[in-house]
Amino acid sequence: MDKILYSKQSNCVFHCHYHLVIVTKYRKKIFNAGVYAFFKKRVMEVKKHYPQIDILEQNHDRDHIHLLLSIPPKMSVGSVVRLIKSNTARDLKKNYPFLKKCYFGTESVWSDGYFVSTVGVNEAVIKRYIEYQGRLDTGQAKLELK
Repeated sequence: MDKILYSKQSNCVFHCHYHLVIVTKYRKKIFNAGVYAFFKKRVMEVKKHYPQIDILEQNHDRDHIHLLLSIPPKMSVGSVVRLIKSNTARDLKKNYPFLKKCYFGTESVWSDGYFVSTVGVNEAVIKRYIEYQGRLDTGQAKLELK
């Protein structure tokens, strides 16, 4: 089992890791290697402005993004999702004109909702699941801790 690393702030010590999945609007398959590389760069820029948010793992499939995040207790998951979605959507549409055609009449490339779950003792399984996104799906049930 992986050793749990704790984060510290002036008033608390915490281990708040979340598996976040954000889906493209209308499940459009917009992510290829280039678009994802740009998204990844933009997410890291969000981290520059909010250093308390740690992006531990990230990967994608054609129509959604998986992130493993460490978020301090003073920030809500919803506010972090809003930061990520708003900052990435604006720049994705600016740099990839085909997205303006895909999402005519809307500012976002993201669906309204998201999936989030807390990550506990099975963090290694979640990391491996995110790592293998986009590859041939052998079923999450077959993932085993080494």
